Amino acid sequence: MYQKRINIAVVGATGYVGLDLVNLLSKHPFVDVKYLCAQKNIGKDIKFFDKRIKKKLPKISNIKNVDWNNIDLIFLSLPNGEAQKIVKKLFLYKNLKFIDLSADFRLTNPKDFKKWYSIKHKAKNLIKNCLYSISEFNKNKIKKFRIISNPGCYPTSIQLALLPLISAKIINIKRIIIDSKSGFSGAGKNFKKKFKGKNIYKSIEVYGIEKHRHMSELDQEIKKRTKSKFFYSFNPHVIPTFRGLISSIYLELNKGKTISDAINCLKKSHNKNFFVKILKINESIGTGSVINTNFCKISVCKTRIKKRIVIFSALDNLIKGASGQAVQNMNLIYGLNEKLGLK
Repeated sequence: MYQKRINIAVVGATGYVGLDLVNLLSKHPFVDVKYLCAQKNIGKDIKFFDKRIKKKLPKISNIKNVDWNNIDLIFLSLPNGEAQKIVKKLFLYKNLKFIDLSADFRLTNPKDFKKWYSIKHKAKNLIKNCLYSISEFNKNKIKKFRIISNPGCYPTSIQLALLPLISAKIINIKRIIIDSKSGFSGAGKNFKKKFKGKNIYKSIEVYGIEKHRHMSELDQEIKKRTKSKFFYSFNPHVIPTFRGLISSIYLELNKGKTISDAINCLKKSHNKNFFVKILKINESIGTGSVINTNFCKISVCKTRIKKRIVIFSALDNLIKGASGQAVQNMNLIYGLNEKLGLK
């Protein structure tokens, strides 16, 4: 077990995800937060932005002031396109590992990144050093990589429920319908600009119709699990709550497969995954029991249509969907108990 304390820098510390990340790291028994970086509010105390953070931490500083020789791991919680510039500059520091919470290293093909994000990848030669890591699927691989790409919140909720069923050939992969709903924090602190003219505090808004960016992750990861053609629809919604996410995944069972096969497959796949809880068949589910936790709860339910089931997958978009999974990945990198800092 890793016993040395881990010296951490957080870049993008004052965003919604960044603050949740700092809050978690401040309570971690093996972490020393050495730098909190942001572009604005230099010199301010992090407690000014989040009263939950009780521990005395370094004041907000510019990334230019960081002594990278004394840092083990850097968390990057930045807008898409920014992390790749920083990783490219700092990769020469052999002591450094990176956990990126943006989309910059989620796609293995830089052409796909350009297609989906309209940004030319500035560190494409480093993609080979990166692992896209939903923690539960990469416990044995993660130590081999210096750059860890944290998945998006929607893809995390979807893949934890869907990928085991695809691998086991339980479901028809040409008839997948995914309907996801998330609190508005998922859009970041600039959510008002993104939904200008929409009263998201009192309404539900559909967005990313037909081509949401997170579909690029789903395409990539589903393809790894099957050689057959697959088809799915995905529609996300913003709901009038700050945090919390639930995905409703409508599936058709393959010939000879039952709902019991589906639930047993998920139980077997996540048997040793502390943060994934498979509920009883038809058990009611909501975001209330996962908010402010690193848990993902999954409920497999019957429908009135023969051979059709619906799976509900709920998590906190800012924790299991972002900061908590990043800490979980950190724990796995250093051979720590994955629960540390997250219980």
